[in-house]
Amino acid sequence: MIPVIRSVVYLILATLITAPFGFLVTLAVVLPMRARFWLISVWRAGFMAICRYVLGLHYRVVGRENIPRSPSIIFSKHQSAWETVGLQAIFPDQVFVLKKSLLMIPFLGWAFAAVKMISIDRKAGKDALRQVIDQGCERLKAGYWVVIFPEGTRVAPGEKRRFKTGGAYLAVASGALLVPVAHNAGEFWARNAFVKNPGVITVSIGPAIDPAGRTADEITAIAEQWIDSEMCRISPKHCPQATTTTASATAS
Repeated sequence: MIPVIRSVVYLILATLITAPFGFLVTLAVVLPMRARFWLISVWRAGFMAICRYVLGLHYRVVGRENIPRSPSIIFSKHQSAWETVGLQAIFPDQVFVLKKSLLMIPFLGWAFAAVKMISIDRKAGKDALRQVIDQGCERLKAGYWVVIFPEGTRVAPGEKRRFKTGGAYLAVASGALLVPVAHNAGEFWARNAFVKNPGVITVSIGPAIDPAGRTADEITAIAEQWIDSEMCRISPKHCPQATTTTASATAS
């Protein structure tokens, strides 16, 4: 019952702070980008405080020393809504690659548009990839990090989708480092679940991958292998290998 009550209070408080800040960021389009990101950081601090003190949801970072000094590409696992905010608390100012329809969401979508998120039409095929590369190079050159979820959508713990190569193509085109990120947020904040559970999310940052001399497929394969391996380490109960091993042991 307590997680349900916490989740109700979270929803009320999150709505109360998101609506006005989304409106403020929209009005701030006349201000420099850094000022808009400052407003976002204030909202983010409030959101993370609600997660911590209302939901009892904390996080820890492993591999913080792997964060490059220059703007890079964050190539992250995507399990819940939490990481869309949590990554902002860990890495410098960043923009996300997201589907264009999200910009139509009142307040939140308007804020996305105000800070120039990379919006794409997923049905555009190769044109969508070109949008990621063109807009991504522009944002990186301006000093912002780019967040890409290679699986394209939220995927439940223990499940996996094919990694797309868009982030790697952006790395090759821009020369920016690609930073693989694994986390287990989905264990506490499931996709489309109303109830959020307390606990400690582990966010693990891997060694940055230099695109020099590598193809997009090679970069994606390196990042995918690291993320898969790290997911088994931080979330062993959802690791396919661990599940197979346990099943075999039970059968024998």
